[in-house]
Amino acid sequence: MSCLFCEISNERIVAENDLAYAVRDGFPVTEIHTLIIPKRHVEDYFGLTQEELLACDNLIRSLKDEIMDSDSSVNGFNIGMNAGESAGQTVFHCHIHLIPRRSGDVENPRGGVRHLIPGKGNY
Repeated sequence: MSCLFCEISNERIVAENDLAYAVRDGFPVTEIHTLIIPKRHVEDYFGLTQEELLACDNLIRSLKDEIMDSDSSVNGFNIGMNAGESAGQTVFHCHIHLIPRRSGDVENPRGGVRHLIPGKGNY
């Protein structure tokens, strides 16, 4: 079975290290929405090795700095993953969303990722 992230074009890669790479999301929810993807095919976060976790984290941190340096309107981030179909995962190769946020991009950002389930974000 083919895998979108195992067959990614090298031209799309914006950063990488030995165990992971990053691409801009094909369906971004905000400008510069980026995906961090382990090179080894693994279904979700729970299958990552400690070394892969560290490699992904290193990319998240360096990309966060690059994004903030390149876009002064960015002043926050959502970092998230979907693990399993019931959690919304549609590509079954682990990937981490790094979503830049800007003041005023939504009316009320309080609750952040809690808004995944309607009615649970406002508390």
